Amino acid sequence: MPALDYEPVVLAPRREAVRLTPIQEEILALKRERNAVILAHNYQIEAIQQVADYVGDSLGLSYQAQAAKADVILFCGVHFMAETAKIVNPGRTVLLPDLNAGCSLSDSCPADRLAAYKAAHPELYVVAYINCSAAVKALSDVICTSGNAQKIVQRVPADRPILFVPDQNLGQWVSQRTGRAMQLWPGSCYAHVLFTVQALEKVRQKFPGAPVVAHPECVQAVRDLADEVCSTELMVKFAKASPADTIIVVTESGMLHRLRREVPDKTFVAGPTDTCACNDCRYMKMNTIEKVRDALKTMSPAIELPEAIRSAALVPIQRMLDWSR
Repeated sequence: MPALDYEPVVLAPRREAVRLTPIQEEILALKRERNAVILAHNYQIEAIQQVADYVGDSLGLSYQAQAAKADVILFCGVHFMAETAKIVNPGRTVLLPDLNAGCSLSDSCPADRLAAYKAAHPELYVVAYINCSAAVKALSDVICTSGNAQKIVQRVPADRPILFVPDQNLGQWVSQRTGRAMQLWPGSCYAHVLFTVQALEKVRQKFPGAPVVAHPECVQAVRDLADEVCSTELMVKFAKASPADTIIVVTESGMLHRLRREVPDKTFVAGPTDTCACNDCRYMKMNTIEKVRDALKTMSPAIELPEAIRSAALVPIQRMLDWSR
């Protein structure tokens, strides 16, 4: 097998204390002035994670958004995540640093197409991965995340056929783990499907013995190569429990920053693609530290939802939160 033709991205244990930049200090001052809470997804850049009150996966962020008492929720993630925050906590102002921060999975499942399919197949129980629009959530029976999808699917009545939207790779993994047959919507995360067996085998040669932990949005061939397949939140637990000093992490590269912060004594290697040493989601990276500051300065852009969609979408989200406790 040919050797890597690029140097892998490696985050070694950090020994020095993190010092905030002037713009980060300005954000913290604005946060206090606005009575805001900053929620950040694991895939955000390190500078944003450093000023966040909470960094986590979609499930944890949903709980945090619902419980938020601050006047303002600044959501550093992508559009559907900020929508979810507004759905579960409508009395708060919800800001998203860049309204164009979308999601290929969400785009793959337009609400009108799902509505038409449901009308033709009214017997289906729709389990929607949280990576979808508010309008799709409003058409669904229950929401799930990669961290609770198995538990959610196991709670669906046994006599109801399931349609899983919009991620066919996560749906396939959940079906294999639960033994529950499901129809799978033909969507995928454009970033996670870039991981290949060839690229992972190359990086494993460079770091022999290092375990591979992969996200279930990856294709099956990549999942089969991994030592552990799990959500980003469970990746933290895996890293803490693993006896290995070095771990190869097959998901969006922002996750490595959280891992290095919470598991500071280990080295983390970004899972490569065939063409790049790491895998950045272009939508997640649309949020910059400058846009975070500007959102708090101008109190925009803000998320607004029609009440009919918001209230309908809340039902399956609340069902997920209740079933996941």
